[in-house]
Amino acid sequence: MAEIKDGDTVRIHYTGTLLDGTVFDSSDGREPLEFVVGSGQIIPGLDVALPGMAQGEKKTVNIASDDAYGSVNPALRQDVPRDAIPDEIPLEVGLQLQMQTPQGQPMPVTVAEIRDAEVTLDANHPLAGKDLKFDFEIVSFDAA
Repeated sequence: MAEIKDGDTVRIHYTGTLLDGTVFDSSDGREPLEFVVGSGQIIPGLDVALPGMAQGEKKTVNIASDDAYGSVNPALRQDVPRDAIPDEIPLEVGLQLQMQTPQGQPMPVTVAEIRDAEVTLDANHPLAGKDLKFDFEIVSFDAA
């Protein structure tokens, strides 16, 4: 039976959970996730679990935060004056906003804290600093 190797195009169905069992993403009810193994299109801890697997095979992997979305980077948290945010935006902790980098690129941020004069915005990935668990099945793959 053929085995997956780097460079192969793979399609998987998956469920991603935090270690407490909270589901943060799943392909349930959607098309399988398609990507090229070893290309950096998915988190490293999942990418390295695929070589050697075969179509129809299932696996569960626990992935440390460093091999997922990385550690929380304090430099990606920024306090901004409350009056710098338009009044029509109803601020609440957890709200996702989009800012622009100095180069004009969109950058998603999350409202982390609200104070009278300042708001803390966090540009870390929402799963940064979290260990993850993925249950997945190889739906199909095409050899490179």
